[in-house]
Amino acid sequence: MSGRATTLLLSGTALAGLALAHTAAQAQQMPRGNLRTGTPAYVAQQPAAPQPDLTPATAEPEAVRDPAGLVQRQGSAVSGQQPPRASQPIQAPTLRGVTQRQFRAPPPAVTVLPPPPPPAPPPPRRRPASEEDPYAALGIRIGSVTLRPSVTNSIGYDTNPQRTSAPGTKGSAYSRHEGELAIQSDWNVHELKGQLRGGYLEFFRNKDASRPDAEGNLDLRLDATRDTRILLESRLKLDTQRPGSPDLTANVTGRPQIYQYGASAGVTHDINRLQLTLRGSVDRSDYEDARLSNGAMLSQKDRNMTQYGLRLRAAYEVTPGFKPFVQAEIDQRDFDEKSDSSGYRRSSNGVTGRVGSTFEISRQLTGEISGGYQDRKYDDTRLKNLRGFVGDAAVLWSPTPLTTVTLRGGAELGDTTIAGSSGTTVRRATLEVAHALRRNLTVTGFTNFSRTEYDGQGLREDYTNVGARLEYKLTRTFAVRASFTHERLNSTAPGSDYTANVSLVGLRVQF
Repeated sequence: MSGRATTLLLSGTALAGLALAHTAAQAQQMPRGNLRTGTPAYVAQQPAAPQPDLTPATAEPEAVRDPAGLVQRQGSAVSGQQPPRASQPIQAPTLRGVTQRQFRAPPPAVTVLPPPPPPAPPPPRRRPASEEDPYAALGIRIGSVTLRPSVTNSIGYDTNPQRTSAPGTKGSAYSRHEGELAIQSDWNVHELKGQLRGGYLEFFRNKDASRPDAEGNLDLRLDATRDTRILLESRLKLDTQRPGSPDLTANVTGRPQIYQYGASAGVTHDINRLQLTLRGSVDRSDYEDARLSNGAMLSQKDRNMTQYGLRLRAAYEVTPGFKPFVQAEIDQRDFDEKSDSSGYRRSSNGVTGRVGSTFEISRQLTGEISGGYQDRKYDDTRLKNLRGFVGDAAVLWSPTPLTTVTLRGGAELGDTTIAGSSGTTVRRATLEVAHALRRNLTVTGFTNFSRTEYDGQGLREDYTNVGARLEYKLTRTFAVRASFTHERLNSTAPGSDYTANVSLVGLRVQF
């Protein structure tokens, strides 16, 4: 009995050891989980069906005879094959997200407030038409000064070359030769600008009507300091007298010439919005002697004179586009000859005061308007003081980018050699309307009216002209110009009225 118990005890111990070894073998052969897909490693297969026991019931159990063999022949749920990818190294998955982000350094702490941003610059002003025009001349650049010369040769017809009312007046074809020169500097400080024009009309059938004409000015501004500027100006004008002029006391042939030239110097100083300008000027007028129809000469030296002037102007800038001003001026006119041909001493001095303003409204309406009163006293007591309204106006209006309207006007007191008359009162107005049909085709309509009254004589002359101009720019260098003008003079002096029709066509060459 004791021997039987010992045998059973040993068999139970052996079976427990075999069970532990079997459990360890299953743990080693269990398939591992897939790290990439996350499949768990503990998913087991269904156990195999138990094999039928073929041993006789009376036989001794095999576990008693050979416990190890029983365990080895037993079916297992764990596969004995090598798992897939067992020989391949495990690859770590690609890491994404915050591990690839570039971290920035933290911003520095703000200890003081940053300065305010600078104010936005004002919108650019409208550029001059010469810069916007693709057909404008480029000019000749000499250093920092640009010269724009041009020459125009034209041919036309004039129905009244001498502007007389004589019966039987015949028209004549004529040629006109004209040259221009524009000057403009491009300096950081200071400025030089000017315009010079000269022409000559040559009539083929009436040589006495041939005449020259010229006009020009040259201005220099020197910026002494930020608030102080020196202004230097020069000017000239060449004109002729028509044979029927009231100042020509006899019938003359040809067109006596008038030379007018002068210069001025001034200084302008700004005190905040207040601007003060002091200007002095000298102007000279010389008259050519006239040739009479009998061949004799008519002296006009008694009309030659020099005028000196001093002007003070104060302007205040209310807004950037509105600057009203007041102006006071004194002048002295000295004639070369003490008395004229009628025995009158024409030298005089005058005092003028006027108010006005420069303005700019929405950059489409700009200009300057002024008006005042002048009192002129003569050396000859027989001549009463000449008093009257004086003024100037220049207005430029651009209702559309293709249309420009220009209005100019003026009123002044002049001199005369008519006996018993103190002088003349002149009123004039000019209106021009220019419209660009195309970028290189411009049509301009114009009209002009002026009235001249001779003080103390009841003599009045009304001059009117109306016409149109056409300019077709072929290139930057060549342009075709054509014009037509109708002129009329109505005078209270008998035999002084006249009419004239003038047509002209030519080629302009500009550089």
